[in-house]
Amino acid sequence: MTKTTGTAGDPPYLRIVAAIRRRIAHGELAPGDRVPSTRQIAAEWGVALATATKALTTLRLEGLVEARPRIGTVVAGTTPAAPAAPAAPARRRPSPAPDAAQAQAQEQEQELSLDRIVRTAIEIADTEGLSALSMRGVAARLGVAAMSTYRYVPSKEDLVLRMADAAFGEKSYPAEAPEDWRTRIELGARTLWSLYRRHPWLAQLGSLTRPLIVPNLMVHGEWVLSALDGHGLDPTALFDIHVLLYSHVQGLAVHLEMEAHAEATTGQSEDQWMDSRTPALQELVESGRFPAFTKVVGAFEDGYDLRLDALFEFGLKTLLDGLTSLVEGREAAT
Repeated sequence: MTKTTGTAGDPPYLRIVAAIRRRIAHGELAPGDRVPSTRQIAAEWGVALATATKALTTLRLEGLVEARPRIGTVVAGTTPAAPAAPAAPARRRPSPAPDAAQAQAQEQEQELSLDRIVRTAIEIADTEGLSALSMRGVAARLGVAAMSTYRYVPSKEDLVLRMADAAFGEKSYPAEAPEDWRTRIELGARTLWSLYRRHPWLAQLGSLTRPLIVPNLMVHGEWVLSALDGHGLDPTALFDIHVLLYSHVQGLAVHLEMEAHAEATTGQSEDQWMDSRTPALQELVESGRFPAFTKVVGAFEDGYDLRLDALFEFGLKTLLDGLTSLVEGREAAT
């Protein structure tokens, strides 16, 4: 593959490739150092996540960077020579001898498995966002031919379902369940929240009207339903409560990935974005049209701090407090 020098006329992804290549060649990024993630690249260069993903994929194909499980994308084990000056002719990276390259490819193919594909895809979604996921990208990170993954997974849609099932299956529940229904529901809700926290993209996969149907998500639903069962609730009320509790967890978790995506595409943190909206907010306050809002906002010394974890706990307690009379009242009446 011909190296690019990152001239002004190049596509954005090639300019990013050239810039990262220079950092590697000049020793700013040493072998084993993490390179910027897709989101960091998008924020630093002001490009879309797809462009950032293309840049990283190009660097992987050139052999300059490699993916390492639980670490991310790092500089490959050897540092390439500095790129030629813009006026110099393009140079080609030396390729391994055909026999060695073929043997390496065969070894990687033999090590390929459905579990490795799914886990690699999860790592990409965790670090770069679900929008950065592609079958070709998974194959590139695994170092195998682009079509190799299709022998194990027929499509990206099927891969995402397998990813979700694996992610939801990372936590389970004790064989001896707590006797108190409320304690059981608290455990179920917090377990599900922790999984969304670990894998923010999960909350993007299904809605209440078109739910995600995979076995390991059903495990969490079964835990909550069994906690509510036996308290005199009719089936509709029981399932309504289950859906309400799930929507509280998922509804907040949706904003985890949305914020990460917004920060990557705009280059602004949540606080920076809010600061940029201060004039518009001040105009609303001074308009006199919203006295309650003005009163509440004015009571904050340093502004309102939106903490999703605290909001999750507050909402869970409020829901369960409100449901107590319904659940225990029906049980007493039976």
